[in-house]
Amino acid sequence: MEFYGRAAVSDYLGDRIVYRNLSPVDERLPSLSVVQHELFLQAGSIPRKTQPEYARVVVHLLHRARTLDAQGTPIERLIFIGDTRMNDATAFANICRAGEWPGLAFIGSEDAQPANVERLSIEAGMGLYLSNRWSALADFDRYCASQGLPIDDHAAVVIDLDKTAIGARGRNAHVIDQARVAAVRETVARLLGEDFDQESFIKAYNQLNQVEFHLFTADNQDYLAYICLILGSGLYDQEELVNQVRAGELASFRQFIDQVEGNTGELPSGLASIHSEIYANVRAGDPTPFKPFRRNEYLATIERMGFLEDSSPVEKMLAEEILLTQEVRQLAEQWQQRGALLFGLSDKPDEASLPTLALSQKGYRPIHQTITHAVGDR
Repeated sequence: MEFYGRAAVSDYLGDRIVYRNLSPVDERLPSLSVVQHELFLQAGSIPRKTQPEYARVVVHLLHRARTLDAQGTPIERLIFIGDTRMNDATAFANICRAGEWPGLAFIGSEDAQPANVERLSIEAGMGLYLSNRWSALADFDRYCASQGLPIDDHAAVVIDLDKTAIGARGRNAHVIDQARVAAVRETVARLLGEDFDQESFIKAYNQLNQVEFHLFTADNQDYLAYICLILGSGLYDQEELVNQVRAGELASFRQFIDQVEGNTGELPSGLASIHSEIYANVRAGDPTPFKPFRRNEYLATIERMGFLEDSSPVEKMLAEEILLTQEVRQLAEQWQQRGALLFGLSDKPDEASLPTLALSQKGYRPIHQTITHAVGDR
């Protein structure tokens, strides 16, 4: 593993990226509300990454972005670079179908096993290239050409941000996770004050963050942070809560927060207002209702980008910083030179990805514009 200088994702993506709210950072592209109106989609809701509506929005944005760059040059194929076989592969297939494009997706996740590649067909014209080495991207580029899907000016390349372009899965992703957990802990500790018990918090977070409880938490970190806050307040006992979930007595987060709403008189006075804010956001359908937590996540993420000296050992960078994935950066720059349209996707909430106005005035930048170290294999 080697160090390749400092850079930002925006060096090759620019502002062609959407975070969870699906409104492009590039203001030349239409917002989600405008796209929903143009596509006759349901207004007021934000589709998630694996939903067909999400794919329709992305396809619309890709067409608009292509028009800005090279009007008259149609998109004829889709290339997707991601890190999860379930979410990213599903999003890739949906985008291909919505755009009526053939395509190939690279799904990378490093491990300690010998280098391996698996090529799968989803359906006619759509395939997956699964690898446990990010350095296999160079071979993937050649493979695309051999399959009649060259990455050129007729290709749209969609690149996942989290754990792909930065914090490569299997190599550096743990630092992204550390930032999120630190943000949950800091948020809950600040709200509980002297009542915060770090040992109890860690126990609750680690247990409820398991797959067993995803049906209850909806695998939503805002929900999990709120649950840990309520457990820390003493309104619920963790063991009792776990037993109720396992018995099916608490089947959803909405049921849980509705119960808390009915018992707000038992909450410490300092928590009633934050509960009311979160509860209102949940009722409004906001998928990221715990705003203070997400703003802390943004800060915790930025603090872990580019802070080490350039002379630091690569092993230290991998352990402590959120790094640019050099293999993604290098190939993306090559594809851009060939005229391919590059576009970024992130399922991270906007509140955890973009600075507030006050922070922006202090020089803080969006995550994709933040400079950090680039590390990768030869």
